[in-house]
Amino acid sequence: MESKGPARSQQPVRLRVAPRPKEPAAAQETPVPQRLLAVATRLFAERGYDRTSVQEIVEAAGVTKGALYHYFGSKDDLLHEVYARMLRLQQQRLDAIADSGGPVEERLRAAAADVVVTTIENLDDAMIFFRSMHQLSPEKYKQVRAERRRYHERFRALVEEGQRSGVFASVTPADLVVDYHFGSVHHLSTWYREDGPLTPQQVADHLADLLLRSLRP
Repeated sequence: MESKGPARSQQPVRLRVAPRPKEPAAAQETPVPQRLLAVATRLFAERGYDRTSVQEIVEAAGVTKGALYHYFGSKDDLLHEVYARMLRLQQQRLDAIADSGGPVEERLRAAAADVVVTTIENLDDAMIFFRSMHQLSPEKYKQVRAERRRYHERFRALVEEGQRSGVFASVTPADLVVDYHFGSVHHLSTWYREDGPLTPQQVADHLADLLLRSLRP
């Protein structure tokens, strides 16, 4: 009977793990804070804030944790800045529209349309914020609410100006008018699609017209 040699020991199989994708080479030329924000926005939108780690953010951005903490004190700061940058843009544009000196009806319509367009243009930011706002630290949460309140108060002032002058009906309180419009804006991230039948400006025009019609005397 032929003798068999000793059984060959089983060697562990080592799997080759593909590296996590990094940002394209062109993105590496972007300043680090903007690159971190862009990566964080993408990952928060794809995976959710709570399922995205700091390590995943820095690896995808091609930077170190030290670089992240140099510009942002925490992941919480990143979440706040994702929304704050959009709100700063919207506040600047609203202030410019409100101060332009045209008829109040034209200014309110322009403001109502602008907040729709800028929200759609930053839809990931809006979606992340409304999905994850409750995960901000109490201090950041309070800060964001104050920033949003300032925007809403400037918008409401346009409604009140028109109501005082008789251009708009005053039967509905200005606060409810503002809530009516911004309720629509806040839901954009749940249904708007780039490949849908309406452009951002068309959506903005429809919603602005609805608001103005609700205020006619």
